[in-house]
Amino acid sequence: MHAAANFSRLSLKIALAGMMLVSALFIEAQAQKTDTTTVTIFAAASLKNALDGAAAAYEKSTGNKVVISYAASSALAKQIEQGAPADIFVSADLDWMDYVQKAKLIKDDTRSNLLGNRLVLIAPQSSTVSLKIGKDFPLAAALGDNHLAMANVKSVPAGKYGSAALEKLGVWSAVESKVAQADNVRAALALVATGEAPLGIVYETDATAEPKVKIVDVFPEDTHPPIIYPVAVIGATKNGDAAKAFLDYLKSPEAQAFFTKQGFTIVK
Repeated sequence: MHAAANFSRLSLKIALAGMMLVSALFIEAQAQKTDTTTVTIFAAASLKNALDGAAAAYEKSTGNKVVISYAASSALAKQIEQGAPADIFVSADLDWMDYVQKAKLIKDDTRSNLLGNRLVLIAPQSSTVSLKIGKDFPLAAALGDNHLAMANVKSVPAGKYGSAALEKLGVWSAVESKVAQADNVRAALALVATGEAPLGIVYETDATAEPKVKIVDVFPEDTHPPIIYPVAVIGATKNGDAAKAFLDYLKSPEAQAFFTKQGFTIVK
């Protein structure tokens, strides 16, 4: 009788332990299912369409959340320097990534070159302007009394590439006073898309993203420094594993398809 009672109590304990284990596993599974990790990306404005698409696909496949702040690379680098809570930085040029790296604000071993781009001259879709980019081409005459839309030529990568190209082609001095400088390349794009400026200089990918503009011509690559988009994990991130996982995803064929569709080239 006593042995039977002990066995009964043991059986009950085993049963209860089993139920608790199943319950614990269920709770853990539910936690894994509902728990999400948010990764914050600071990215050059020209990446918006392609990176939005890649991030949405990543969120769908992982359940993790991606928050992206778009602006000029110069503005983002300054925000990172001031302690803004970013996990990943994607710059539109090497200079601003060098800037944050020299300030020891990124994890050096995570830095790599991700994408390439091309620089183009654009006009509103309805424009009839025809220009062939070359040495001393008549850009000033085509503008007349109107403005050339560009990103800030002193600090924003697209503006710096653009002014370098015009300088190399011998036309910068003739158009400098006609330049309408915007805070970032997408703002310059908007000036042309809305007809505020008859011509503008942006990335090829920006022109592809905006149906209200058309490409007049492409700047030869030897007229400006190579357009490279470097990426790195921010040193102060509290989300290192999640940031590294998203960085790895950006280099995957699935993510790269979003970039190449928009016109970016993949840097090997």
